[in-house]
Amino acid sequence: MEHTSDDWKRTTAKHSLPEVYASIPIPDSVSFWRKLFAFSGPGLMVAVGYMDPGNWATDLAGGAQFGYKLLSVILISNLIAILLQHLSIKLGIATGRDLAQACHDHYSKPVTFVLWVLCEIAIAACDLAEVLGSAVALNLLFKIPLTVGIVLTALDVMIVLLLQHKGFRALEIIVATLIFLIGGSFAYELIVSQPAIRGILSGLCPSMEIVQNPGMLYIAIGILGATVMPHNLYLHSSIVQTRAFKRNVVGKKMAIKYATLDSTIALLFAFFINAAILITSAAAFHGTKHSNVADIKDAYLLLTPVLAAPFASVLFAVALLASGQNSTLTGTLAGQIVMEGFLDLRLRPWMRRLITRSIAIVPAVIVSLIYGESGVGKLLILSQVILSLQLSFAVVPLVLFTGSKAKMGIFRNSLVVRLLAWVSTTLIVVLNGYLLFETFRGWFK
Repeated sequence: MEHTSDDWKRTTAKHSLPEVYASIPIPDSVSFWRKLFAFSGPGLMVAVGYMDPGNWATDLAGGAQFGYKLLSVILISNLIAILLQHLSIKLGIATGRDLAQACHDHYSKPVTFVLWVLCEIAIAACDLAEVLGSAVALNLLFKIPLTVGIVLTALDVMIVLLLQHKGFRALEIIVATLIFLIGGSFAYELIVSQPAIRGILSGLCPSMEIVQNPGMLYIAIGILGATVMPHNLYLHSSIVQTRAFKRNVVGKKMAIKYATLDSTIALLFAFFINAAILITSAAAFHGTKHSNVADIKDAYLLLTPVLAAPFASVLFAVALLASGQNSTLTGTLAGQIVMEGFLDLRLRPWMRRLITRSIAIVPAVIVSLIYGESGVGKLLILSQVILSLQLSFAVVPLVLFTGSKAKMGIFRNSLVVRLLAWVSTTLIVVLNGYLLFETFRGWFK
């Protein structure tokens, strides 16, 4: 049974992330750029999920096997992400509720509980990708055994807790610094790989070959499925509320405008990162004896000798480590938002983080001990399959809520936005369903 709009209004008393709610001042009567800077931050925190270690394998495989042809898929995925994050922003600002709270308000307790369980599984899967990505990076850079590296990732719990006491702006600055480190690393990779500009430009245009070639289609769907992270939709609808804008119609319109600009700019940067991974892989491996490269470690070992660039492999691993650590910061916040929003339950941050990280570390340690590197790679793929499975359960409520006049009032999505949102949702549901079917069929062959 669904709650009425009156129930929705009565349950809007508690703020999302109350300890940082409206904690960052927005100056009045200042220039466009100063105001945009004041709103900047949440977009970069969300962009982290679009460049986490789970995305790397599909980008590497797409570039090595098919050159630049799948760049258009990364571009389309990014455009869908920009739209969905815009809807997440609108929900958070217009209603004062994050997506988890909105689900709690709208659905019955059994449905809310199921949605919470699915979301927790997705966050654990995302955390698993972060753990494995960081452990692989530590192994590549410092020769630390994978099992030891996995255990060491537990230490970032303390780092996150330390940063949380410095205020929300401090978290945003750390995330931005790590993102620009990743961007700088891949800018170097692009320069030394000397990609074909004409090939890049043609790759940005969709081709029928993507649909007609089964191998290309499978990787294309993998790229689409790995791009939009379900926990990002919960995260963004919450952290946009950290800004102290006026909670009236004019203030909310202004906040939606600047928060959407912040998000769009950040996600275009994420597009650059994902495109750079594919372009580097295409320039280095496509058309060579290494065209079957899809493993992160193989790419690391081959980049420097293939490109004859001394820092190519090291910066690749540094970017991977930064990506894993960045995802840890945003994953912690998403976990807190989801638990508090769905269940109206608050845990101490250290306890919440330890529970989530333990769920990720235990299977990772067991698999690394029994199966070694090959098992870790398969576990990373499994984490992306789980994320794909959960995505629909986050996207559908978001599109429903933001298209509802009862919930959004004058901020309801326009007809064009509603159509685009449902087309994107249908595409995500169908393609992720196909990807899951093909993945499980491959496992049971």
